[in-house]
Amino acid sequence: MKNRKFIYLRSTLLMSFIFILISGCEREVSDEVEFAKFSNNPEIFIDGFSGGLEYLPFGGSKLDAFSVDSEVKYAGEASMRFDVPNVGDPAGSFAGAIFPDYGGRDLSGYDALTFWAKATRAATINEIGFGNDFGENKYLVTKNNLRISTGWTKYTIPIPDPSLLTVENGMFWYAEGPENGDGYTFWIDELQFEKLGTVAQPKPAIFSGEDIVGEAFLNIDGLIPSAGLTQTFNLASGINETVNAAPSYFTFESSDVDVLRVSELGVLTPAGLGTAEITATLGGVRAQGSATITVSGGFDFAPVPPARDAADVVSIFSDAYNDVAIDYYNGFFTPDGQTTQGGNVQVGDENIIFYTDLNFVALKTLNTVNASMMTDFHVDIQVADSQIDPGDFIRVLLLDAGPDDIIGTGDDTEASVQFTSPTLVSGEWVSLDIPLSDFSGLNTSNLALFFFISDATISDILVDNIYFYR
Repeated sequence: MKNRKFIYLRSTLLMSFIFILISGCEREVSDEVEFAKFSNNPEIFIDGFSGGLEYLPFGGSKLDAFSVDSEVKYAGEASMRFDVPNVGDPAGSFAGAIFPDYGGRDLSGYDALTFWAKATRAATINEIGFGNDFGENKYLVTKNNLRISTGWTKYTIPIPDPSLLTVENGMFWYAEGPENGDGYTFWIDELQFEKLGTVAQPKPAIFSGEDIVGEAFLNIDGLIPSAGLTQTFNLASGINETVNAAPSYFTFESSDVDVLRVSELGVLTPAGLGTAEITATLGGVRAQGSATITVSGGFDFAPVPPARDAADVVSIFSDAYNDVAIDYYNGFFTPDGQTTQGGNVQVGDENIIFYTDLNFVALKTLNTVNASMMTDFHVDIQVADSQIDPGDFIRVLLLDAGPDDIIGTGDDTEASVQFTSPTLVSGEWVSLDIPLSDFSGLNTSNLALFFFISDATISDILVDNIYFYR
């Protein structure tokens, strides 16, 4: 069994605090001063919106996916109706929105968000929860893959630590796309926060509950822990309910702050050479999982590509050339069994692609790419696993959408080239220059998808400098 090697790289989204220092005379606050209190109204939708609530759809979503339905409801007079679009719907590719109250509410007296839901068919809602306000999202909570059926069922999303939610704006949010290409409708009713008193036995976790080994670098500031921050409670039904919790719910600690410092947002910053262990608590309970991170001198970037005339390069991803527009770095092909996480991350002033738990993944360009005048395909890959065993491989697969520029309409072509040891070297950048003639049978006029496939033989890779040239 291999030892996994994790490299923590800076996210493109880093949050920092600005402390405003005010100088001047100090004055005592009078005992007669009465501080403003925030509403503790637990209701979000009971036959209609509670006061102060707004509806804000995500960009790219179907803007009218949400409506109030007076015909279908669990109780009372109305319910929330959500119409998930079909694939290709010109009005939006998915349904998703937040329901904030920017006046702020004190939710510290409750322990869960609850609601009743049903759908036109059995389905799985991708993401649903609270704490999303299109701002800092400091106390974001997400329940992934919530399964719903055709009958009304009550659902409970526990609050990881209610004592922190004294001024919360994000009352509810969701994001759901077509399933197997088809849209459907689901309803939510009696949406509110409750004090159930049966949310018990907290089991927080960081790094998915694993004790892992990682590496950081002095020349890269702002390293953020990997995904895997969760809180699990046992509910009255006996079910253990797990939600993804924002870093701010946790109190992180470093065993050696002279090597690695960690902020209240879980942002790791290397301070010196050496090794430190990162642990955390949530609500006073020790989180399962830890990270032992060794801080080294500097991150090893991919080789700088040679200077080429712009007419001789079609760049997909490289800081050295002008890239085409990218639709996504990780298509998350579900339910097709994809396990791959990760995508584009910023490392210092550079951008690279970092994939973990790799079995297969695809980068997609926003528009199809014409590389018919090019002769070669280049990509730099570093295997971050501690070793490469016989049978381990990386397959580079290119897919052309055909003359209609639409994937999956029967005129697509695809071809791949596979690499193994000794071409691949653990912990080292390998520059692959592949003649396009090696991609046998591939049309290169309408390229759309760029796959990296390992079938889980290799877990973690870094990718940079993806381009065609002649």
